Amino acid sequence: MSHHLRQRGREHIILERRRVAERWRTERWDSLRFQLPNSWLELPGKPYAGSDPNGFTHHSDVVRFIVDYAAEIAAPVRTGVEVTSLSPGEGSSGYSLETTDGQINARHVVIATGPFQRPMIPDFSRAITSYVYQTDATHYRNPAELPPGAVLIIGSGNSGCQIADELLHSGRRVFLAVSRHSRVPRRYRGKDVIWWYEHLGRFDVNIDTFPGRRYPPTTIMTGVDGGYDLDPGRLGSAGVTLLGRVVGIKDGSLALADDAEKLLAAADHSYAAFIEAADILAATPAMRSEVEQTEPPAPQPLLSVDDIRTLNLREQNIGTIIWANGHGFSFDWVKLPIVDAKGTPVQQRGVTACPGIYFLGLHWMHTFRSAIFSFVGRDASYLADHIDHLAP
Repeated sequence: MSHHLRQRGREHIILERRRVAERWRTERWDSLRFQLPNSWLELPGKPYAGSDPNGFTHHSDVVRFIVDYAAEIAAPVRTGVEVTSLSPGEGSSGYSLETTDGQINARHVVIATGPFQRPMIPDFSRAITSYVYQTDATHYRNPAELPPGAVLIIGSGNSGCQIADELLHSGRRVFLAVSRHSRVPRRYRGKDVIWWYEHLGRFDVNIDTFPGRRYPPTTIMTGVDGGYDLDPGRLGSAGVTLLGRVVGIKDGSLALADDAEKLLAAADHSYAAFIEAADILAATPAMRSEVEQTEPPAPQPLLSVDDIRTLNLREQNIGTIIWANGHGFSFDWVKLPIVDAKGTPVQQRGVTACPGIYFLGLHWMHTFRSAIFSFVGRDASYLADHIDHLAP
């Protein structure tokens, strides 16, 4: 956003409540790697310039990339300044921001706080016995820091699956409560799945094409050890105990939904749909020389899931629960009619009903590109043009 505003000669400041790239510094586990090939680690005016475009860099390198970018574009960042309130200004003079460094008035405000703000931990977690250590994906660091015993991971998105995979390889007994997800091969016909998504047009699908703007479930992938196939089904075959969703607790036992097999079947369907679409594209004249002409992979063996409806934590020797079932928004500080009753931003490609107020970088804000390093600049450019047209 700063890059595009500077190109248009727009005076601006960036308020950062802690340090530049704070979430990448302090809310990532030790082994996490960039989940897209390194060549996709780029921002407007700063293309990837490393020597391993097909590798997956460590998250600490992402921090350096962002810090260097801020310096290279001379971004006017004020660190250690938290916005505690955003409200209408007096009269018709824009908006007022209360911050830990005093009040600021602005004609335009871009809320670029990201999509993953508050771990979604249900209220019934407080009823879980105190001898079980509870944490979430933003605070987990490595297997050695967890207390002894088995580990229950709740949620099978990228965080849940990657942490489950790491714990399993460390020798822990792992339980995984499955949630909505899609699975794809990390590589197919010699190309990374992200290459396929780009050429299949997956990145260009608009959020408005989904009923109720409910976007598809997370596609599981990992960049660890050069990247490999990862999903709950594979974890189950490797020894992880798969469970349905956790829906409550009573008398020291967690109540589970009977939906694990249904969720796994839906993921299998998404996998088959991807293979079919990729094969059709691979057969076109333009692509025959681009991709390997190989046979489709063998189907993943059907996995039988035990019908476990209750899970007694003590009996299963579960010493840790890791909540990895997604994040919610945290916009209580926004005193404007731009979030709905659930706290979700109401916007159209970042533009809200309040003139001069915008969002940027939300997951599926406009398309899947909206929250990806390589593409977030497209929405930023769109908003910068909108600001240019709106203001003198």
